[in-house]
Amino acid sequence: MLAETTGLRSDVVKQVASVAADVLQLSRTIHADPELSFQEHRASVLVAARLEEAGFAVERGVADLGTAFVATAGSGPLTVAVCVEYDSLPNIGHACGHNIIAGASVAAALALLPLVDDLDITLRVIGTPAEEHGGGKVVLLERGVFNGVGVAMMTHPVQDGMSYNPEGTTSQAVGRYRATFRGTAAHAAAAPHLGVNAADAAVLSQVAVGLLRQQIPSDHRIALYVSEAGFATNIIPDTAVVEFECRAFTLTQYEALLVRVRRCFEAGALATGATLEFEQTEPLYEPLLQDAVLCAHWNEGMAFFGRNVERSAGLSGGSTDMGNISQIIPSIHPWVGIPGAQVPIHSHGFAAVADTPEAYEIMFESAIAMAWTVLGVSTDTVQRETFIAAAQSRSTAQTTGESDEH
Repeated sequence: MLAETTGLRSDVVKQVASVAADVLQLSRTIHADPELSFQEHRASVLVAARLEEAGFAVERGVADLGTAFVATAGSGPLTVAVCVEYDSLPNIGHACGHNIIAGASVAAALALLPLVDDLDITLRVIGTPAEEHGGGKVVLLERGVFNGVGVAMMTHPVQDGMSYNPEGTTSQAVGRYRATFRGTAAHAAAAPHLGVNAADAAVLSQVAVGLLRQQIPSDHRIALYVSEAGFATNIIPDTAVVEFECRAFTLTQYEALLVRVRRCFEAGALATGATLEFEQTEPLYEPLLQDAVLCAHWNEGMAFFGRNVERSAGLSGGSTDMGNISQIIPSIHPWVGIPGAQVPIHSHGFAAVADTPEAYEIMFESAIAMAWTVLGVSTDTVQRETFIAAAQSRSTAQTTGESDEH
């Protein structure tokens, strides 16, 4: 079927085929050697080295993040950012398929590399650490790494059965916090009445949150765990720590949910006499905005492969720091189902699925569809100029804002 392609689209296909063996090995190596957020030293070195060998100019450790990089080729007025993820989850490895994300983005970038001058684009491949926890893209965005970018893209593997059409789909905003209760230690047998039990405050808060779940919309999410609550049975715990998160599909709903959840913790503190401190532990992830123009080009590519691109609601839950990018820069973040995968993401089963022939098949299809999307917007005069003008306007606003601050 790919033999039916012509022109630049055919050039992309041939280039992907020429790098497929190397990219496959790269993806498998990342999968076999999972690294946690902000600790992806081997993966980031591996990806950056492969791009540098191909001819990209690579800057490592950008934005003071040791595992972030920017690889650049071309000098055209339309800047295209292709995002690479490579962090894993604690204890279950690449159960979100970031090895597939990395492989698809690298293959797309290598396919576009010989065409950057013909397309008159600047191709920027951005290594974005800590998507699972830490919001690497948020940090990179705030520190100017995405300045001047006209369009941004990446893909994300999920279980089978979803449409490959990203238009209209989104993700949940998520904020992560730490609640610390402080009480008074005392002998649990000789003088329990002199203690203030911080662990009891944590338990009461959990019960309150559990009851609150009955009274919130079905697409809202609250999750938590107790990370500290005492260390000996004969000592009344004077400190308890609860890590928690809230999610909703709009920022307004998220902020309202957060208020209600905080009150659950305040109730635990009030009931026990403990004091309470809140701390935000990670940047806020904002909801995804999928650009309709980019979606149309992407859908055309995935339809070529016979994939379902009917409109759908997308995932019922989940968050990504790509949402923050998409709120500012026209972006796509399609959900790509691994054929035959019937296990949920963030499970041991999905970690295994992410290292199968079916996963790598969809990885290369995604790479071609992303590259074709870049071809589409860079060769359509109206779309091209629209994206360039919007990027220039953002850059002017950022420069003006910086001047005002000083």
